Amino acid sequence: MVAGDITQDRNDMPKTRIIHVGLGGWGGDWERNAIPPVGEVDRVAIVDAHEPTLRAAQQKLGLPDDMCFTSLDEAAKNVEADGAVVTAPMTFHVPVALEAFDAGLHVLVEKPFAGTVAEARTAVERAEELGLVLQVSQNYRFYPGPQKVRELLAEGAIGDLSVVHVDFRRWDHDAPVETYRHYQFPHPLIYDMAIHHFDLLRMTTGREAVSVYAKVTDPSWSRYTEEASAVLVIELEGGLVCSYRGSWVSRAPQTLWDGEWSFDGEHGHLSLTGRGDDGPADDDVRISLRGGPAKPVQLPEMDLWGRSAGLRQFARAVQGGAAPDVTGRSNLGSVALMEAAARSAASGRVEQVEQIGGTVA
Repeated sequence: MVAGDITQDRNDMPKTRIIHVGLGGWGGDWERNAIPPVGEVDRVAIVDAHEPTLRAAQQKLGLPDDMCFTSLDEAAKNVEADGAVVTAPMTFHVPVALEAFDAGLHVLVEKPFAGTVAEARTAVERAEELGLVLQVSQNYRFYPGPQKVRELLAEGAIGDLSVVHVDFRRWDHDAPVETYRHYQFPHPLIYDMAIHHFDLLRMTTGREAVSVYAKVTDPSWSRYTEEASAVLVIELEGGLVCSYRGSWVSRAPQTLWDGEWSFDGEHGHLSLTGRGDDGPADDDVRISLRGGPAKPVQLPEMDLWGRSAGLRQFARAVQGGAAPDVTGRSNLGSVALMEAAARSAASGRVEQVEQIGGTVA
């Protein structure tokens, strides 16, 4: 199954029963926007260790007490479930996944999977040992623009690539320091946002990263504890170089969440942008051949996209279907690039990216 599978929900399959762990801001958004469109799942319980957050979610969702728990262990003992969807903060991703595996549950975990490859690998190896599905929600893959670019590059539509450029510009700096947790997020650009772009870079080019140099370019007035903006040079397999400029404090014209991509090749050029607030309708891919005018490329239609499309893959994999596009193991290459970029931002040196081997997807 590919990420762009447009088949309808399968009525002949039992629903995959999920426990949703982590009902904070992003977890609440999963409940409002990501889970409801997926007819192949049944959310049977919610879990949040912070009881006020749990009770607020319970009230919003109108759930009875016997579906609401402060621990995954308690939930797994009291409800019949097949898997866990983990949308807690990053530091809890692997510990909660390991707890879920001990309870015999498959796991879909939010990005970033973990802060280090070593930590992520503990969950990967445990899932494989137990024969359980471990999927990472790299939801930017599940849009028509990146999928079409991957297809075009794979078939050599613009010949051998010479360079890739990525620009991401957003202004996220109006909230007061006292109330806005994003300012304290660990590596708010590299971990929270660039991980999406790192994963798309691997997906579209089909190449792993070899090394990275990251230079933080924060202004003196930034309210972010760690980097809000940076410029990176990423070397991929075969000597291909990608320049990456990202910022949470840019007053320049704002990009969509995918950013603005430029793929230069021997025979032509591809541009990509997308992941807007209007879903796939915002995706745009254009191709120019041998210096000719850029022409829009027809994109595949999708009945589900983003997190919902990934959740459907998870549901089907749990029921014995094809493995999801982004398994825990295949995501290690994205974590490795993210980890090396953070090291480089701290060291000021070019850092080598750990080579996982055979995982690019």
